Amino acid sequence: MPSPLPIHGRGAQSARVPQRFGLASREADGDWLDAREGLDGPGPKLRTEVVEERAQSIITFNQSPDIPFDRSINAYRGCEHGCVYCYARPSHAWHDLSPGLDFETKLFAKPNAAALLRQTLAKPGYKIAPIAMGTNTDPYQPIEARYRITRQVLEVCLEAGHPVTITTKSARVVRDLDLLAELAARNLTAVSVSVTSLDPKLSGLLEPRASSPIKRLEALEKLAAAGVPAHVSVAPVVPAITDQFIEGILEQAAARGVKSASWIMLRLPHEVAPLVREWLQVHFPDRADKVIHTVQSMRHGKDNDPGFFTRMKPLGVWADVFRSRFRIACKRLGLNREQPVLDCGQFVRPEMDGQMRLF
Repeated sequence: MPSPLPIHGRGAQSARVPQRFGLASREADGDWLDAREGLDGPGPKLRTEVVEERAQSIITFNQSPDIPFDRSINAYRGCEHGCVYCYARPSHAWHDLSPGLDFETKLFAKPNAAALLRQTLAKPGYKIAPIAMGTNTDPYQPIEARYRITRQVLEVCLEAGHPVTITTKSARVVRDLDLLAELAARNLTAVSVSVTSLDPKLSGLLEPRASSPIKRLEALEKLAAAGVPAHVSVAPVVPAITDQFIEGILEQAAARGVKSASWIMLRLPHEVAPLVREWLQVHFPDRADKVIHTVQSMRHGKDNDPGFFTRMKPLGVWADVFRSRFRIACKRLGLNREQPVLDCGQFVRPEMDGQMRLF
């Protein structure tokens, strides 16, 4: 079968409906599409829609034994960056929306996030530990420029002396450099920027609305220069597509003052697997099978291994090769000699509007 035509400016190449929830699949009739385009011309371009959500809570707690945080904040649902490989895509199915194109075009924003955070931190029973931002969708995706929810959350953290970490693929993070520098001066923050390749054209296909690789590297340099602990994440590594850039990314980051690095192998949970297969057939049909077979060789012959501990640790010959390359490059560049430990001893419960503290 011929490869489908690419959808420019978006990562997913279709609006795949999840079958695991029994939702009815929807397919447009090809003859009708041909007739419509002949009469009316091509359909309108996909536009991003944002729904404001009045969240009831803002901190998500987890008990996962293989991730380094037990709580997180996601100011948005869905992500306009459109990274085709994003492991968070299946979460859109909870809203009866497609993890494909809907995930990157039908977004939810939580304008009351900072107010909810203030209420949570003010509770007498709250126990402090670093909050992670950017664990599901990017806190600095394009709509942050309008909503500034991430900035408002950082302002509450600074006021309360609460440690917070950030993971992003966006150079927009430096717009909050004033707050991040203040937090870093008090040992209250660290920022990780994910860089997948050094090829802007490839990045435009994989992550169509994320910042270009050079802008992400420049953001890391600005963070490091301002005293913010800056971390580069080579994530995800896509075999036969992006693995050629592992050493180059680490070299570029180290030259810009970055002190620590990590890597993550491509994961293909639920609807992400067919979306990536579809993307490969559109953009890299010559190596589509090789990519999937290599990933499966590291996941016990399956697309994905969801098990605790093993999901983040690919196995096999290919995994050993990538792991060795990463370790050797980090040692040569002096990366990962020390890791920042954020201070949880400065926390002061924030005051609520119109309410004074008794003690």
